[in-house]
Amino acid sequence: MPPDSAAIPATGILGRLTPLERSTALVALGWAILIGVFWHDWADMARQWWDSSTYNHILLVPAIIGWLVHQRWHQLAGFAPMVWWPGLVLLAGSLLVWLLGSFSGLNLLRHAGVVAMLPAIAALTLGPRLMAALAFPMAYMVFLVPFGDELVPPLQMTTAWLTIQLTHLSGIPAAVNGVFIDTPAGLFEVAEACSGVKFLIAMIALGTLVANVCFVSWKRRLIFMALAIIAPIVANGIRAWATIYV
Repeated sequence: MPPDSAAIPATGILGRLTPLERSTALVALGWAILIGVFWHDWADMARQWWDSSTYNHILLVPAIIGWLVHQRWHQLAGFAPMVWWPGLVLLAGSLLVWLLGSFSGLNLLRHAGVVAMLPAIAALTLGPRLMAALAFPMAYMVFLVPFGDELVPPLQMTTAWLTIQLTHLSGIPAAVNGVFIDTPAGLFEVAEACSGVKFLIAMIALGTLVANVCFVSWKRRLIFMALAIIAPIVANGIRAWATIYV
């Protein structure tokens, strides 16, 4: 029997659906169960998406993933779904990441683990060919994880360095000590809120989407991603300098 013919058997209400629709419904059911079981972690992430301006852009990520799947839907019809048991290994690995985060108290690991369970269930239900066609939407789920706070200290230092360089170029005498910039007009601090992390994280998510949708060449994609990372960092330094200059 060819591997693609090992599809999930149709019974009951699911029997009135096409094999792809049945498997999609089972994936949705599996996701609903996982979200219910790990509701505490999903609720914790949702609060960060809603309450923190650094992560407000994540509210759009589920809609973006749905749009990406919709774009590929006509291609998916050419593949027969099948149960792919290596998906259990992926699911076990995701659960292990969650357990490590739970025992260590590291929220980033817990959140990464519960998000990784979603594509693992999809792989188990859809099979390798369909997962290959959905590789980017599944990988884009990484942006559901609220990460970036770890970048605040280095971004503060980078912003302070850019600011002092621009301040000197504009003819204003100034000295920098860590994140503090001393000028004749007063002492300025590059605070955590001024680190620019919210712009950087949102731009990385947007840049990844644009690079995949608008470019085919990997060279152009990498160049665009480099610009998507550099531009918000430089722009934030200019913003901080302009505050001092004004």
